[in-house]
Amino acid sequence: MQIKNRQQILTIAAVAVVALFASDKLLITPLTNSWKERAARIVELRKSVSQGKLLLERERSIRDRWETMRTNTLPSNLSVAESKVLKAFDRWSQESRISISSKKLEWKRAGDDYMTLECRADALGSMSAPTRFLYEVEKDPVALRIETVDITSRDNNGQQLSLALQLSGLLLNPQ
Repeated sequence: MQIKNRQQILTIAAVAVVALFASDKLLITPLTNSWKERAARIVELRKSVSQGKLLLERERSIRDRWETMRTNTLPSNLSVAESKVLKAFDRWSQESRISISSKKLEWKRAGDDYMTLECRADALGSMSAPTRFLYEVEKDPVALRIETVDITSRDNNGQQLSLALQLSGLLLNPQ
C-alpha cells in the first residue's frame, strides 16, 4: 500500500506542478503583462490630459500670438510685399545710420499655402551701426526672420564694419 500511496502522491505532485506551470504560462504571465501595458497606457493618458489642460489654459495667449504672427506676415500681393520690405530696410538703415550697398529680393514657393521672400543685403557702417540695424530688424513688427549674419571688419582698427545679412519673410496663402 505504501508504494501505491507514494505513486498517488507523486502523480498528484506532478499534476500540481504541471497545473502551476500551465497556469503561469496561460494566466499569470499574460495578465501581468496586460496590467503593465495598461499601467503604462494610463501614465501616457494622464500625461496627455495634463498637457491638454495646460494647452487649454494657454489657449487665449496662443491664439493672440498666432493672430499677431498671421497679421504681421507679408501682404498677399507680391509687389506690395516687396515694397513693404524695401520700406522696412530704409527705415532700419535710417534708424541705425548704416548705408546699405545692395539688396536682393527673391520669392520662393515653399508649399501650397505659403511662400517665402528671401532678402539678401550688404551694408557698411561704424562699430555700433550693424548692431543697431539688427536690433531694428528684430523689433520691427514685419514678419521677417534673420537667417544668416556675417559681420566683418573693413579696416585695420575695426571701426568700419561690413554687414552681410539674409532675411526671410512669410506670405501665407499666396494667390
